[in-house]
Amino acid sequence: GTMKNFKKPKYILLGLIFIFLLAVMISLSYGQINISFYDVIKVLSNELFSMSNNVSSENSAVVWNIRMPRTIVGVLVGAALAVTGAVMQGVFSNPLADPGIMGVSSGASLGAVLAIALGLNTISMFYMPFLAFVMALSTVLITVLLSLRNGKIPVMVLLLAGVVISIFIGALTSGMLTFMNESKLKEFLFWTVGGLDYRRWEHVYLALGPILVGLATLFLMARHLNILVLGEDEAKAVGMPVMKIRAILLIISSLTTATAVCVSGSIGFVGLVVPHMMRLLLGTEHRLLLPASALAGSIFLILCDTVGRIIIAPTEIRVGIMTALLGAPYFLILLRKAQLKEQI
Repeated sequence: GTMKNFKKPKYILLGLIFIFLLAVMISLSYGQINISFYDVIKVLSNELFSMSNNVSSENSAVVWNIRMPRTIVGVLVGAALAVTGAVMQGVFSNPLADPGIMGVSSGASLGAVLAIALGLNTISMFYMPFLAFVMALSTVLITVLLSLRNGKIPVMVLLLAGVVISIFIGALTSGMLTFMNESKLKEFLFWTVGGLDYRRWEHVYLALGPILVGLATLFLMARHLNILVLGEDEAKAVGMPVMKIRAILLIISSLTTATAVCVSGSIGFVGLVVPHMMRLLLGTEHRLLLPASALAGSIFLILCDTVGRIIIAPTEIRVGIMTALLGAPYFLILLRKAQLKEQI
């Protein structure tokens, strides 16, 4: 029966694309200064198609130099977290798996702290994302190596290893914080909450390549994911090298998440909540689920960011706080449901 209701997903995806475009417009329009959609479109057509519509230079600067990079980073990070969340949940066949599970976020935090502690981020803004990225990947590597059992990676072992390593790395990070002065501490705190404020075009250039390549690869592997979800026996029956595919999916997910985390700080719950909602809407056909998650992840993140900007303006609530406020209750409901299922 999957083909017969293939029409509905088409409309859902079209709806998501429409909401996505609307969310981008809202993100570009609202903030400390509200700029009308009409003026935003004028600015965009000036910048993109070098038309010369008359818009005040102030509005132009706000839309193109402040809000645009911030929104694009939000779109990339939201899509990355939601898609890798969906993939991890498929790979582990566990609806509560999320991108942070492999220790990506904790590793990235350690990298960020190192950059701040060593004062590297005052030399160039690229040091912090670079170190965050390197440490995020190293953590994943250690987690995987610790979980290997004669060529196999048992899922439970991997999850436990991830948790333990995250705790260990968290301790290292906290240890370094005790030796840091106040301004450095503030900087780090800023990073741990995760936000899109002060994101510039440089951040867009940093994240664009790796995230787009990562997402494209995961989209192309959606079919493999479908088979993986059915179970190891089915996969072997089709002649699919389960371990290899699982490893590739994890590596690409980790690279993609690490890139996202290194430009935005750690933002929780997007990778958990969004894929779950999309699964309720679309089922587990990953060829639909992954693109839908990408769109919905972007929508969720940029809307959270915009609400955070407006709600107690001129003060901003960082997006990491907004996603947690919305995501945590949802996660708890998920947890309750999972428990009820276990008991029956």
